[in-house]
Amino acid sequence: MTLFLCGDVMTGRGIDQILPQPGDPCLHEPYIRDARDYWRLAEVANGPVPRPVAEEYIWGDALEEWNRVRPDVRIVNLETAVTTSDDYWQGKEVHYRMSPRNVGCLKAGRIDCCTLANNHVLDWGYPGLTETLRTLQQAGFKTAGAGQSQAEAEAPVTLDLGNKGRVVVFACGSETSGIPSEWAAADGRPGVNLLPDMSDATVDRIHSAIARHRRDSDVIIASVHWGSNWGYTVTLAERSFAQKLIDHAGVDVVHGHSSHHVKGIEVYRNRLILYGCGDFVTDYEGIRGYESFRGDLALMYFASVEASSGRLVRLRMTPLQVHRMRLRRASAADADWLREVLDRQGNPLGTHVYLAEEGTLTLQWS
Repeated sequence: MTLFLCGDVMTGRGIDQILPQPGDPCLHEPYIRDARDYWRLAEVANGPVPRPVAEEYIWGDALEEWNRVRPDVRIVNLETAVTTSDDYWQGKEVHYRMSPRNVGCLKAGRIDCCTLANNHVLDWGYPGLTETLRTLQQAGFKTAGAGQSQAEAEAPVTLDLGNKGRVVVFACGSETSGIPSEWAAADGRPGVNLLPDMSDATVDRIHSAIARHRRDSDVIIASVHWGSNWGYTVTLAERSFAQKLIDHAGVDVVHGHSSHHVKGIEVYRNRLILYGCGDFVTDYEGIRGYESFRGDLALMYFASVEASSGRLVRLRMTPLQVHRMRLRRASAADADWLREVLDRQGNPLGTHVYLAEEGTLTLQWS
């Protein structure tokens, strides 16, 4: 089976403001108080952004690539609240929200699973989380990583692929990504599936959860929101935790995200570990300060795995660029820049990346 994975899909704030039915643009950030300023910054950087845009606009050339590759499932980390709530989280500097009336943009991308264990799903308080969960459910999306209780937040998403078997997605987040400790779901309290730490005891708890849901031949994905926004470092704690999820919890794919740029890739015991997928859909286009990381470049990760075992067979990646708040094909030079970064960062992890003639990237591993 072929899995589509990517980094953060941030359809709130500036993206929401160019969609057909934007919500209240009011923000409570230190520097920007109007979400429309984000598309204005994008226009300063790259030229006019049409408004309003069609719901499929933000996906741009990704739509053609999805149609070409035809992955069996599409899994994204949805890093925004989907709400009209004005109850913003006090003391937090950045607050993402998308109007529930714009949820059609996710339908346009034919997303199968939205993971929510991240540091923005509760930006607009518990009412915002409740509306987010309700809106996504009513729109037909499966979600993992957040809920009205601890049991709901820990519950996985099951995607049935018929004769190919099932994909089971568990989602969790770490405080290292900026998730406030108060957001942890508990009995009788809504929230996210927040990891207490990356210890053996936590791995054992995840193993128990997987064992309760797993069937023979299931492919198990652990979608983990962890680490800082910027920087290529993969910590020893993250690497150890990912490997133990494979060794002891039975995970087949570790889908890591939070970094605003791509990070190194590892294949451990023939299982894929993505430490940082980079952003996918964002409104950061005109923001300055971290240009050297090329956060405007995005990757579509197409992981082909053996359905009966979860073993990685092939990983191909399609380079894209955010331009005028839309994904477009990356240039040959930018694709090669991504190849060089992934190759350099993957070298200590035992992986290498090659650029194919059609502009896609292919992973090779020991």
